[in-house]
Formats: sequence, structure tokens, C-alpha cells
Amino acid sequence: MGKNSELMEKIVSLAKRRGFIWQGSEVYGGARGTWDYGPLGVTLKRKIMNEWWKFFVEDRDNMYGVDAAILMNPKVWKASGHVATFSDPLVEDLKTGERYRADHLLKDAGIEAEGLSNQDITFKIRENNIKSPKGNELSEVRSFNMMFQTNVGAVVDENSIAYLRPETAQGIFTNYKNVIDSFYPNLPFGLAQTGKAFRNEISPRDFIFRSREFEQMEIEYFIDPKTWQENFEKLLADIHEFLEEKMHLPKGMIHELEVPEQDRAHYSKRTIDIEFDYPIGKEELLGLAYRTDFDLGNIQRESGKSMEYIVKGTNEKFIPHVIEPSFGVERMVMAVLSASYKEEEKDGKVRPYLALPENLAPIKIIVAPLLKNKPVLVEKAREIYALIKKKYSNVSFDDSGKVGKVYAKADEIGVPKVVVIDFDTIEGDGLVSLRNRDDASQIRLKPEDI
Repeated sequence: MGKNSELMEKIVSLAKRRGFIWQGSEVYGGARGTWDYGPLGVTLKRKIMNEWWKFFVEDRDNMYGVDAAILMNPKVWKASGHVATFSDPLVEDLKTGERYRADHLLKDAGIEAEGLSNQDITFKIRENNIKSPKGNELSEVRSFNMMFQTNVGAVVDENSIAYLRPETAQGIFTNYKNVIDSFYPNLPFGLAQTGKAFRNEISPRDFIFRSREFEQMEIEYFIDPKTWQENFEKLLADIHEFLEEKMHLPKGMIHELEVPEQDRAHYSKRTIDIEFDYPIGKEELLGLAYRTDFDLGNIQRESGKSMEYIVKGTNEKFIPHVIEPSFGVERMVMAVLSASYKEEEKDGKVRPYLALPENLAPIKIIVAPLLKNKPVLVEKAREIYALIKKKYSNVSFDDSGKVGKVYAKADEIGVPKVVVIDFDTIEGDGLVSLRNRDDASQIRLKPEDI
């Protein structure tokens, strides 16, 4: 699937207009690369994260949750290699001084940039006469570390330097020994964490796809190295099940990219990127990486504390290897919105709607009176709303306008069902109208049967 700028614009417009996602600090002109979630967006995001936690953690016997601090000892990031190598290729407009990600400029020109060194990227830019978006000459490519640096404490010096975490994974690794000593788990077992991460992206873009503040859902799965291949395949199958059965993403929009050795992170023995057909093109949704013993080995070497696992019964000792499924929450939100956006044309009119699955829809049911200016209808609608709300969560009441406008709003925010109370409900059969979002069909039934 190629780029679909028109679809992307429609999704961004809907997200802002209907209270899913807004530009961060918008009232002050915005803060680039940051996004605020409105009432519907935060509910959608939490439902996605809750489904992930239930599927990968709560429904399994060998998964444990942790919630590590965002601010960590800077030794963590030195040991992990982030201080030295967590960088992107930066290039500068020689006339305006504006900075861009050099590999993105190559990609926008249709040139593959994966695995290229800074020197190679510079050569490609010169060879293809690539200019800045303003049409100006570009500088040589250099590395730009993406970690946000700050200081902790009242004294600002080199000893007070700290970093906002660029990933949640290291907080898992630093707590591996604590879990071993507290819970004595058998291999294989996993530690899971969700939370904020921060990256000083050179050029954040594509709505929430690439931003400076985001959330991750990550698992570090600790294994006997002899079993890495079977565990890798099992986790890969689990990921597909989650995407298709819990996120309801179409199978045909999900793709596996086996990352070649020259493009993998230096610690990875095997990496598969799960890509998705976004409106911006086929891009990475999540990654699955076999990290070997790189992280625990570094911690053991730098801290001087043993990270070895002792096998019960045999007393065999070794440092476990790790397989990491890493999910970005914002990218999952964007995938769900992209897959759900639909348009139906009828009688010359276009009906846009979000076909959100019921388990993810921020609002499951809207209850509305046929007319807002008829107190008897409004009163009955509130009575039935209270009845339904006792049975279901995420039920909303709407008496803001004509029922046609209620339907249009409900469709755009992905509400699966709308219950309408009319005069027949009060004076006739006592039945209500139940409207289905996806085909706009209606049936009549008793309120207690909803």
C-alpha cells in the first residue's frame, strides 16, 4: 500500500474535531512532536493497553509486571550503549540552519537508507543532488544523540546529569535480579512494562507516528539460549494473534520484514519488524528482536553483580538470553484508526464512520431521545440510559440535537450502537430503536433486551 495523503488528512481532522487527539500545547501555538489525548483518545489508548496487558501478562502464568522509574542512574544508559550510540543521522540546511533526519530525506527521494553509515548517506545526498525541503544545500551528515539530558538535584554539574528514558526496556533489565530473588521463576519467563519514553527526534512527523514523547508496551522474555528459536516463533505467533483477534487489524494489512544482518541492531541475532499499511505507507508497527545476553551481560560487567540464572535441580548457571517484543502505543492507536476509518456513499452523500471493534470503542452505546425539545422523551431516555448503564460500561447520553446529528456524531467516533427513544416507546409498544453503526440498520426491541 502506497501513501494516501487524503486519508491521512481525514483521520487527523476527525481525531482533532471529535476529541481523540490534539496538538500538544495548542493554545500557545503547539509544541512540535507532542500530542495530547482528548476524552475519546485516552479511552481508546487505555483500552488498547488493557487488551495488551491482559493478553500478554494477566492470561499467562510466566509473565510478571514491573513499573520502573523514568529517571534512572546514568550508568544504566552508559552500560546499555545509549550514551555512545543512540543517535540518528542529522543534516543541516546550510542557508537556514534548519535540521533534518538525513535518512528521511533519502527515503522521501525514493532511496533506501537502511544500514548506511553517515559517510554513505552524505555520498548519496551529493550523488542524487538532494536539497533541503527549502531547496538549499545540505551539510555533511553527523550523529545526533536522541536522549533528553537533564540534571537531578540542586547542584548542576557533570555528576548531576540524568536522562529521560528513551525506552522502557532498561527498567526491566535492571529489575531482573529483583524478580529472580523475589519470585524464583522458572525459565522461560517474561517481564512486562508499559509507560512513557522520550526521544529528541530530529524531525518528528506523520501525526502521532513519530513523536518526542510516546508510550511503549514491552516484554523482555528470558530464556535458555538453547530454546531461542522455538520461543521466538511462539512469540511471533502470539503477536499475530493479538493484532488480528484483539486489535482486529486486517491480516492483509500486516506484513513481516526479516531484518537483514547489516540493518539489525548490533546486539540482535534476529529481528522481525511487523509492518502495517498506514496511510503514510508501509511502516513499522512493532518489533520482535532476539537480543541474546547483551543486556544482562552488560549489567553484570558494569555493576559487578551476577546476572546468572541457577537451574533448579541441576544447579547449572548461565546468563539467560532475551527475546523482546516491543510495541509503540501511538503506532497501535494510529493503526487502529487507519484500519477503522470507512466511508459509505448513498444518495449522493458520504457517510464517514469509524468501524472500531466493540472491545476498543471508547463509547459502546449512545442513548438519545428522538427530539431534544420534548421533556417526556428526554425523561424516558434518561430512565432507559440508567438501565443500560447498569449493564454496560462506556455508555453515553446525548440530547444535544436532532437524532440525525446524533447518528452522524456516533458514526464518526465509532459508537457501535445508538438507542433512540421515540413516542412509541412511551405511548405504544414500549420498544426502543437500536441502530447499528456499520450498516445503519435498525431494529426495535425491549430496553431490557439490549
